[in-house]
Parts: sequence; structure tokens; C-alpha cells
Amino acid sequence: MKYAQILSFARELRKNQTPAEKLFWSKVRNRRFLGLKFNRQFIIEHDNSSYFIADFHCHEKKLIVEIDGEIHYRQQEYDQIREEILRELGYKIVRFRNEDVIQNWSKVEKKLISELSSENPEWKTNF
Repeated sequence: MKYAQILSFARELRKNQTPAEKLFWSKVRNRRFLGLKFNRQFIIEHDNSSYFIADFHCHEKKLIVEIDGEIHYRQQEYDQIREEILRELGYKIVRFRNEDVIQNWSKVEKKLISELSSENPEWKTNF
């Protein structure tokens, strides 16, 4: 896919968020989560003009957050390969199920803080 096509697709995904993505975005947008900037449906290039779209991305921490719905249960092999490539590019990936985001935000929040703290020990004392 060419960049213009992937950009158009990412824009469509932003317009048609799942309920879990909408909730997550409401919690992290405008630096609401630990003062970190998150982007949604963020395009990441790999292998000379091949692209992935991350549900949510924090450039400052090189963190990708994926909110998994039913489609991810049917494409686990693809997701595993995708994660390996993203990790090789230096990204940390955290996955949450739709249900967890919607029904238990405090659990999601704690997991995110834990993931960020494991990378940055001084965060543990600040939050």
C-alpha cells in the first residue's frame, strides 16, 4: 500500500473508533495520562515503504498500545509477526482487550503505569 492510501485508511479508523478506543482516547488525549502525548491510529513505516498502523502511540516512550477486539483473536499469527518487527524497531507494545478498557479502566491504567515504570524506575516514585 502506498503512503497516501495508508494515511487515508488511518483517517477512516480515527473516524470510526470502537467504543473501547473512544474511551481510551478520552483518557489519554491532550496529555491527560502522566503528561504524555499519545497519537491514535499512528502510521509506522518499516521495510522501505511498508506500514503498520498502531492503535495508540507515545513517541516519547516508544510505546504502542493496542486495543484488541474480535479481529485480533482471528489474526494472532499476524499480530505476533507484527510485534516482532515493531520490537526490532525499538517499540514496546502493550495490549488490552476491549472489555478491559471499557469495564476496568483502573486495571488498564495500573498496567500502563507499570509498563512505563519498568522502563523508567524513577516514575515509580512520582506516581
